[in-house]
Amino acid sequence: MTNRDPMAEAIASTHNQPTTSWRALDALAQRTVGTKLFTAMTFDARTGLASRVYTNDPDSYPVAGTKPIEHNAWTAHVIEQGRTFVANDIAAIAEVFGDYELIQSLGCESVVNVPVFAHGEMLGSINLLHEAGYYTSERVADAEALSLSACACFLFARQLAHTATTDSIGDSQ
Repeated sequence: MTNRDPMAEAIASTHNQPTTSWRALDALAQRTVGTKLFTAMTFDARTGLASRVYTNDPDSYPVAGTKPIEHNAWTAHVIEQGRTFVANDIAAIAEVFGDYELIQSLGCESVVNVPVFAHGEMLGSINLLHEAGYYTSERVADAEALSLSACACFLFARQLAHTATTDSIGDSQ
């Protein structure tokens, strides 16, 4: 594979997927926007559960399990209204995230949460965190521009999970 951008190369790769694609998106976010912490979450409205599908800090924010979706101003803004959420100080983060002390301990005091959609369905959100005041309107626009690449990652991960489930069902028959 040649003459492709790094994101396209990652998605086309068969190596360690979907992690390879998520890492390429993380690197793209770092180059174009800037992040100290980068995560991706899915939200299942049917079960009311959120799941972290990628993190660049697995010690502080591991990829594992699920947690109940908290119903607050953030949920209304991002999940229900499908709008990007921005908080540029730790007080605003503390209003919606119970883990604000951990966030602050990582040197992060601003956040951008970008909801990602395909065919009218919210696939999840990408979450970029940095120092206080970091996410200017220009950087927020740059973060939102990552949506297409993020959409590819979410859909790719979903396809791989579906294929793995289908394969395991076929193996058991």
